[in-house]
Amino acid sequence: MKCKFVLFLFYIIFLFNTNLLSNDNNKILRVGLLAPLSGPYSEIGNSLLYSLQLALEEINDNNVLIVPRDSGFKDKEKLNKAINEMRLSGVKIIIGPTTFEEFEQVKRYNDLVFISPSNINPEFTNNIISIGVSLESQIIALINFIKKQKKTKTVIMYPKNQYLDLVEKKINNLELKGIKTFAYSPNPEILTGEIEILTNYSQRKRSLELRKKMFQDKEDEESVKELEKLDQLYTLGNVNFDSVIIIDFGNNLKSVLTSLVYTDVNQKNVLFTTVNQWFDESIFYENTIENLYYPSVNYKEFKKYNNRYFEKFKIYPNEITILAYDALGLIYYAWKKKGEINSINDFSFKNKIKGKIGTFSFKDGKVIQELDIYKTDNKRFIKF
Repeated sequence: MKCKFVLFLFYIIFLFNTNLLSNDNNKILRVGLLAPLSGPYSEIGNSLLYSLQLALEEINDNNVLIVPRDSGFKDKEKLNKAINEMRLSGVKIIIGPTTFEEFEQVKRYNDLVFISPSNINPEFTNNIISIGVSLESQIIALINFIKKQKKTKTVIMYPKNQYLDLVEKKINNLELKGIKTFAYSPNPEILTGEIEILTNYSQRKRSLELRKKMFQDKEDEESVKELEKLDQLYTLGNVNFDSVIIIDFGNNLKSVLTSLVYTDVNQKNVLFTTVNQWFDESIFYENTIENLYYPSVNYKEFKKYNNRYFEKFKIYPNEITILAYDALGLIYYAWKKKGEINSINDFSFKNKIKGKIGTFSFKDGKVIQELDIYKTDNKRFIKF
């Protein structure tokens, strides 16, 4: 099976390059793909290559050619060699790099334009446009959603990890008003204690005990009923926020959600939201949360893309590949509109661009995705 996979990949690369060499027409759009086609992340690179094949089929224009080259992983020599080979092939615009760490290298090639699926820096930077689903786009979508739910006391929660400074910088740059932040330890043993402080858990627990003592020695019917109600509670009193945005994912996100429920945060009063989900079905089995909301790409298009990819290649794609799919569509749109692509300024559109992941807008040199809000409900993703 692996042998067939390698032969199929070789056939795709050979076909792309054969078409490229056999057509000297100046009206050809040559798009480079800079991806790890070898090494530990070759699966992602190959998935990107397949994704572009699907995009080519949908564009259905013989004047569009893909020039793929292997950038390896954290290999500056291979990266620069790949870029120079593409440049010699007549490529002026490249999809990639896939990691933010490679940005400094590609900035040197100011005669080329790079469309990166990275979500770290969603703006026009030198000769790079990042179209990943950025944290900024997700927070903006959630803040708008939270306002519509008439919530006014929001806490943005995020872990103290290697991305701490970057997350705090992005939040500060958004200049959000009336929003509090809370950084927590990714260590579950420490996390619960920190969230107890955030939710004023000890004081709310004491308030309940004091309230119960007021009725324990009374035998009148009203006091008995009140004590019965109090016995059903774990704490007394509300927390000082009515919505949370949790910037985390996977098991770390589940730990935060569990700790919030453990500290008796009332889910009827507090809106739980998060980011970076990509329709992760494992969240269905987090039974402590009734409703969890998050911004994301269009689910129907995402599912349709995954199914089409599977039908074609008999494997499911890496999530990032739908961004490459949209990148080629974006490049083709700019090329047809402008006639050629010479710089990132050719992507300064006044109109919004609709892609598989949603709608793009380009304003003041920034890339913003207009994301939909979804919630988990009875093991389904429901568009809100």
